Amino acid sequence: MKHQAIYNLYPSVKSIKQDGETFITYDINGNEVSIDMSAVNTKATQLQTIEDAKPSREELQASAKAKLMSGEALTEEEANTIVL
Repeated sequence: MKHQAIYNLYPSVKSIKQDGETFITYDINGNEVSIDMSAVNTKATQLQTIEDAKPSREELQASAKAKLMSGEALTEEEANTIVL
């Protein structure tokens, strides 16, 4: 999640080199980009919270099945779980 947080916060970053908890970020020209790890950690936590709140594929399938059986409309995510 920290890589995604860096890319979200710093659009000029095109590559990341990680050594343990140390991140070195580079722009398109290979120049090092300075980042604020506190902001990165905060953003990574936010992204993880959003990811954790998403229903699992099994939950979406169960919901889709129940809706199909009762004649309700499916969400796009539920429809995407159906194998035709």
